[in-house]
Amino acid sequence: MNYKDITIGIVSCNSEKVIFDCLNSIKKINKIIIFDNSNDIALKNRVKKKFPKINFIISKKNLGYGKANNRIINLCKTNYLFILNPDTILKKNCEFHLLKSINTLKGNFSIISPRSNEKNYGLILSEKKFKGYGLIEVNYVKGFAMLINNSLVKKIGMFDENIFLYLEEIDLCKRLLEKNFKIYINQKSEVTHLGARSSNLGFEFDKCRNWHWMWSNFYYFKKYNNSFISIIKFTPVLIYNLLKVILLTLKGDKKKIYYI
Repeated sequence: MNYKDITIGIVSCNSEKVIFDCLNSIKKINKIIIFDNSNDIALKNRVKKKFPKINFIISKKNLGYGKANNRIINLCKTNYLFILNPDTILKKNCEFHLLKSINTLKGNFSIISPRSNEKNYGLILSEKKFKGYGLIEVNYVKGFAMLINNSLVKKIGMFDENIFLYLEEIDLCKRLLEKNFKIYINQKSEVTHLGARSSNLGFEFDKCRNWHWMWSNFYYFKKYNNSFISIIKFTPVLIYNLLKVILLTLKGDKKKIYYI
């Protein structure tokens, strides 16, 4: 395998202030697909001017993170797709070490993620290092930077499109593990993750973040547990948040409504 067997996929949403740093950090992989959820034609024009070979897709509607990534997965023509958030920056030799991992594992994996400046993985299942390449088997990785084996991910249905934002990668990893597909962190391949700075939405981002975080937790818990128990568990949280919204609205303190 070589770099031609990898495509980079980026879902953007009001990400103009960070996406160029991300794109500039990509040194080896030439195939790039951007799916923009914010109908940002001006950003498309700016990106295409500097990176004319990028396949930049505009969505008139915000499809959410998982559904947009599924669109990229279906468009991807290579064996492997390196999913990146626009607020990630690849460190030196990140792509090199990921490619080495692919060849070392001989395709026997579902996801390989680079290590980030924060802990971007869950429980370590095995600390065995394959031929000195620093591969550690884990039970999940976070979705801002992960190289997926396209054929295996398609086998388990890709991202759950009922999840608009948050926990979609945790759900994906859980389903992959249930099929005994391996997930790894490569400690030698590194990225920097900037976090919430990927969006220019400000207050609207906080509103979106808090609502979808609550919904995604409820949906994920319900998906893998009894529905009645899920309702009992999350109804108090929902009632609390609704009461807080009403109270803060009456006070005219809209900026605090979604910091819950």
